[in-house]
Amino acid sequence: MLFCLLSMQAFAKIDTPVHWKFKSASTGKDQYAVTFTATIDKGWHMYSQFLKSGGPVPTSFKFDNLPSASLLGKVTEKPAALKGYDQSFGMTIEYHENEVTFTQIVRSTDEKAHLTGTLTYMVCSGQKCLPPSDINFDIPVSGALIADGNQATRPEKQKVTAPAQAPVQSMADADHSLLGIFIAGFLGGLAAFFLPCIYPMVPLTVSFFTKRSGTRGQGIRAAVIYGLSIITIYVGLGLLITGIFGASALNEAASSASFNLLFFAILLVFAFSFMGAFEITLPSFFVNKIDQKSESGGWIGLFFMAFTLALVSFSCTGPLIGTLLVEAVSKGTYLGPALGMFGFSLALSLPFTAFAIFPSWLKALPKSGGWLNSVKVSLGLLELALAFKYLTNVDLAYHWGLLSRDLFLGIWIIIFGTLAFYLLGKIRLNHDTEVTSLPLPRLVLAMATMVFIVYLIPGLFGAPLKAISGWLPPQSTQQFTLTGNGPAADAPPSTGHKYAGLFHAPDNIDAFYDYEEGLAYAKKVNKPVLLDFTGWSCTNCRKMEASVWSDPQVLKRLKNDYVLISLYVDDRTGLSESEKYTSKVSSKYIKTLGQKWSDLQEAQFNTNAQPFYVVLEPNGKPAAEPRAFDLDIDAYTSFLDKGIMAAKKSVSL
Repeated sequence: MLFCLLSMQAFAKIDTPVHWKFKSASTGKDQYAVTFTATIDKGWHMYSQFLKSGGPVPTSFKFDNLPSASLLGKVTEKPAALKGYDQSFGMTIEYHENEVTFTQIVRSTDEKAHLTGTLTYMVCSGQKCLPPSDINFDIPVSGALIADGNQATRPEKQKVTAPAQAPVQSMADADHSLLGIFIAGFLGGLAAFFLPCIYPMVPLTVSFFTKRSGTRGQGIRAAVIYGLSIITIYVGLGLLITGIFGASALNEAASSASFNLLFFAILLVFAFSFMGAFEITLPSFFVNKIDQKSESGGWIGLFFMAFTLALVSFSCTGPLIGTLLVEAVSKGTYLGPALGMFGFSLALSLPFTAFAIFPSWLKALPKSGGWLNSVKVSLGLLELALAFKYLTNVDLAYHWGLLSRDLFLGIWIIIFGTLAFYLLGKIRLNHDTEVTSLPLPRLVLAMATMVFIVYLIPGLFGAPLKAISGWLPPQSTQQFTLTGNGPAADAPPSTGHKYAGLFHAPDNIDAFYDYEEGLAYAKKVNKPVLLDFTGWSCTNCRKMEASVWSDPQVLKRLKNDYVLISLYVDDRTGLSESEKYTSKVSSKYIKTLGQKWSDLQEAQFNTNAQPFYVVLEPNGKPAAEPRAFDLDIDAYTSFLDKGIMAAKKSVSL
C-alpha cells in the first residue's frame, strides 16, 4: 500500500467548526419545508452546492427513496454564497460564512413519513481544510422537529467518511499573494514614471490637456479618461497573458524548470537592454498607425493617445513590464498578471492625471537630465540579480551543479557592488553624463546598497542570511563554510540513502528522499515521519528551513525524534523504464522523480502546493493535521510533538 487514507477521526478530535440544526415545518396542505441550518465558527467557511468540478467538495444532499413522499424542486440555499479566488484550485470559489440554511420542499400525505439521506460538506479556515464529512440524517417531515444535526442521524448508519484530503492553500493565502503582486506592480509603475521615455512626456501631455480643452473641467475629464485608458491597456495585457498560459500552466510555472530557464533568458535580455546594450522597440509602422488614430476626437482619441504612450515608451517600460509578468506568472496565481498590470498602470497613470488637475505642481518636478538614465541602469542591474534566482532553480532541478550558494552570493555581491559604485558616480556607461555632485537620494540609495552587501558577505562563509534565505540556493550547496552546515563539513548519515547523492537536507539532518525507503526505516526504528513535500524553486520552503527548522527546539526534534522524508516535486531526475507510469489522477505520463512525488501529493492530499508537511506515525497513519507555510515556531514545535506522542502511544499499545 503506497499510502493510507486520512481518517476523519484524526481530525475530529481537533476541530468541529460546523454545527447543524434540522427542522421540518408545514408550508401548506401536504407540503413541508425541511431545513438544514449550519452554524459555522468564526474564521471558517463552508462551500456552496454550486461549485465547478476540479475544486473543493461542494455541499450536497443525497436523498433515499421516499415511498410515501416526493421532493418538490431542488435544495436551495440562503443567504447567497460569497465568492473568492482560491489559488490552490485556480478558480473562483463560492462559500458561506457564519450561517447558511439549505431547504428542501417535500410533499407527503403520510404523517409518519421520514426524510432520510446523506448530507456531505467540506469546511475550511484561513489556515487549513478538514476532509469532507458525511452526515446520515433521518427527519420526520410532518410536525415540527428541531434537532441537533450531529445527533439526529440514523444510529445504525452513523458514520463519517473521508476521502484522501488535506489542507489546501486558503483564500487568505491567495489574497496575500495577490496583494504582493499588486504592490510589486505599483512600485514598478512608480519606477517606470522616472524612466527617460516617460518622465519628459509629463509636461507635454499635461500641456496638451490644458491647452486643447476649453475649460479646466474639460481638461480634468480628459486627463481622467487618459489615465483610465492607460489602466485598461495594461490590465488587458495582463488578461491576455493569463489567457495564453491558462490556469494550469500558471500553477506549474513556479516549479517548471523550462519556465525558470526561459525566465532567466528573458530577464538577461531585459537587464542588458536597460543598461544600454540595445533597445527593445516595436515595429514603427504599428506605432505610427496607432498614433494616427490618437488624432481622433473624444474618448477614442484619448484612448489611442494612451495606447501611443504605451507603445512609444516600450523601449523603457518593456523590460520592467516583462519582469513583472515573469514574477506574476512564476507565482502560479491565475489573476496575478492582470493584478500586477493593474498596480503598474495605476501608479503610472496617477501622475499624469494629478498633474493635469494641478498643473502648478509641475514646477516642483526635477528637470530631466542624465539622472533619468541612471534610474534605467540601476533597474537593469537589479533585473540582472533577479535573473540568477531563476537560473539557480533550473540548476538545482537538473543537478547541473553550476551555482553553489557561495558562488550565487559572490555574483550578487559583485552586482550590488557595481550598483553602489555606479550610484556614487565611480562607474559610467555610454549614455551617462558625468556626476559632478551627488544628490542626497542617490547617496542614500548607494549607502543602502552597501549595507546590503555587508549583510551578504558573511553568507560566503556559511551564515544563514534568514532575511533572504528564500532567494538563495539551499545551504547544503555551500562549498565553503565555517558553521558546519554545508558539504564542507562531515558528510551526514543520509549519504547511504537512495538519491542522497542528489539532495542534501539542511543542518545535516539525516533525511530520506524516497517515500518507501523512509517509511520502511521509520517502522524499523519506531519513529514518527515528517513527510516534507518541497521543491528546488520553492521560495517558502527555503524560508521554512532557514527560519523554522534551524530553531534549536525544532532542529532537536528533527534530528533525534523524527525520520525526515523530503520529496522534491520539481526534480528532473529521470525514472527508469520500469518505474515510469501513467497517473490515475492527472492521466499524465510520469517519467521524472519530481513528477512521481507531485503525483503522490495530488493523489493522497488533493493539493500541489509547497511547502507541505505531513506527520505520520511509524505505521504510516496520520498523527496530526498537515501544515503549509507558517513561520510560527511554537506552532510548528507543537505540530511535531503530536507525532512524537502518537509514536509513543503506538509503542505502549
